[in-house]
Amino acid sequence: MFRCCNELYSVWQPYVTERRERGRERFGVEDFLDVFLENGLDDDQIDWLTLVSSKIFFQELFSAGTDTSVATIEWAMAELMRNRRAMDKLREELKAELSQSLEGKPLIDESEVSRLPYLSAIVKETLRLHPPAPLLLPHRAQETCEVMNYVVPKGAQVLVNVWAISRDPTVWEDPMSFKPERFIGSQVDFRGQDFKLLPFSAGRRMCPGVSLATRQIPLVLTALVRSFDWCLSDGEDETELDMSEKFGTTLEKERPLLLVPSQSSL
Repeated sequence: MFRCCNELYSVWQPYVTERRERGRERFGVEDFLDVFLENGLDDDQIDWLTLVSSKIFFQELFSAGTDTSVATIEWAMAELMRNRRAMDKLREELKAELSQSLEGKPLIDESEVSRLPYLSAIVKETLRLHPPAPLLLPHRAQETCEVMNYVVPKGAQVLVNVWAISRDPTVWEDPMSFKPERFIGSQVDFRGQDFKLLPFSAGRRMCPGVSLATRQIPLVLTALVRSFDWCLSDGEDETELDMSEKFGTTLEKERPLLLVPSQSSL
């Protein structure tokens, strides 16, 4: 594990060192890395702590943030390929809402996502059916308590099975079907206020990357759907697409999704 971590550090550490060394010579702040480093420029001890913190921070950003977002985007594309009606509806929304504002631009802006309610519904439905962390992170009970007639002793490890909650027929109507429409006009959100949809957990210890994920996933998904037409490789039947899951810290497809892009018809 230490060897793997050091290999990761070697990827971004030269950039951190270079930015740190030219810190006082630059004019203005270029990006988040500059903001992160500038607090440690005046004190050697703080500077050392900043470098150590940067290793840990970027490891978490690239590992936790990347894996979960990539898995969610892959699941979303798989569901859209299996449910062509949803794919067509999303493409119609993109064409109707963004045809003028996107003229000559390859990607949408973050501010334009709010004009795409069906896109947002697709993201929510994907996170419901395929939560990136199916058991969230483990917690430990600080005191003995009773939950629904079950005694949870002090010190017990507690896991929340959001995968099961999201597929519970007493909570969701037709839970095994991919239906983004269930979120159209609904106030249910995934930011920890609705306990039936908790892909990022809830409370003070909910996933700190929720804001990054909810910005990144719609932008990438829109770029993929708008920029290309997609079909399955080797003439595979879309309705027979393998949706088997590989359980782990991150919920991934057991078989990677293989798609063939072609020039977009939008």
